[in-house]
Amino acid sequence: MKLLVPILALATTALCASNFHALNYNPKRQDGSCPNVYQVQDDLKALQPYTSKLRIYSVKDCNQGEPVLRAMENTAWKVELGLWVDGNDATYEADKRELIRLAGVFDFTKQVDAVVVGSEALYRKEQTAEQLAAKVREVKAALAQLGLQSIPVTSSETWPSYYQPLIDAVDFVNMHGFPFWEGVEIGGAVDKMFEHIYGLQKAANGKKVVVGETGWPSDGDNYGASVANLANAQKYLQEFICRAQKENIEYYYFNSFDQSWASTNNASNVEGHWGIMLNDYVTPKFSEPIYTCDSGSSSSGGNSISGSAKAGSSSQKCN
Repeated sequence: MKLLVPILALATTALCASNFHALNYNPKRQDGSCPNVYQVQDDLKALQPYTSKLRIYSVKDCNQGEPVLRAMENTAWKVELGLWVDGNDATYEADKRELIRLAGVFDFTKQVDAVVVGSEALYRKEQTAEQLAAKVREVKAALAQLGLQSIPVTSSETWPSYYQPLIDAVDFVNMHGFPFWEGVEIGGAVDKMFEHIYGLQKAANGKKVVVGETGWPSDGDNYGASVANLANAQKYLQEFICRAQKENIEYYYFNSFDQSWASTNNASNVEGHWGIMLNDYVTPKFSEPIYTCDSGSSSSGGNSISGSAKAGSSSQKCN
């Protein structure tokens, strides 16, 4: 019986190894078709060992808000609901109408963790900071009219594009950062990412800074000194998550699944290879444990594609 405590401690470490604060998720199928609620339920089952919180980018695109909320209904899952914003305000207005409609169908206080107005619209130069800030305030007012003023509203932007008018409008700063796209060698990638986090923390006037997207591709062309391969994807994941846990940084890791439908127009041809799971929606990309932080951020997890994940419990949380 004296061995029971250390054995249980080891078991807890193993069970915790794969836990993510949250993951980004697009429920589209690999051919780009729209999902039904049963497919989303299967996705949630596959992702359950890793997290209980997801972010989607649009409630209107593929009408994905409804199947996601329906699949999460009466569960412990939480979701950030996205409203897509581009250069045509009709896109945003359609998403906003759908958000309001969904609020009349589902109890947002149970499943909705936040609403995210736009994703990199400033980076793409499709909106100004003032225009996007106005949309954030519009959504906050719309939620307040529904008695949902307790739900935070933010916008997702790359770290250099998160200008002060937008910082002033959001409830928390939701930043994107990808050292891969800065051409950084993997050994300095996490330090580079945290430089950006610290910079936004200084500009945020006390508001919480959340990492809305970060990750490293496991395949595709290199970008400068950034090498896209499985070992580097695992190394970045390991070092970023352990440091984020140590410094109490909330994050949504990019991405849940590899996405065959993702654009291949990018110069480095990596867009389909950011997931923690393969594009069959079933197979984990990394062997377990994906990361271990009990011995410090230098600890290494598995770095090979695995046919199956080590059994774990979604109720065992590490962050």
